[in-house]
Amino acid sequence: MYLKEYLKRYENQKVKLLVDMDGVIADYDFGKPKDYDKKRPLYDSIKKLEEISHMENVELFIFSITRLTEGFEQKQNWLDEYAPFIQKDHRIIISREDNNMEKSELLKANYLKTFPRDESILIMIDDDPRVLKAIHAVCEDVILLKDTVLVD
Repeated sequence: MYLKEYLKRYENQKVKLLVDMDGVIADYDFGKPKDYDKKRPLYDSIKKLEEISHMENVELFIFSITRLTEGFEQKQNWLDEYAPFIQKDHRIIISREDNNMEKSELLKANYLKTFPRDESILIMIDDDPRVLKAIHAVCEDVILLKDTVLVD
């Protein structure tokens, strides 16, 4: 698996791996901000992340945005069902509704500016190039990877 091999570069360092949900581990339904709990899981990607979660030097986080506040609980429930290996305190879910409908890419970039590094290498996986560009603009220390790293 490409991502697992990629992470071996850092096997002697702590890594905090932040992974987006929509389009990365759950099928993305354009224009459907509700009913998150009905989204189709992308089992291959989930299985690969579960393998990575067992790597001693890697801390795995979900880093997702929900358009509406009610999506927070739906995403938590979805993760409980399809990715229970991701600890609840490692699930970062931000509501756009609670943040004046700020753009997802800006919410993620601003959050990562203050995310604790603890001398860890920070790696972010996302499927949205706008998110990756926004993060790169304010967090040059974050390694940005496209969701294709989960595809062999």
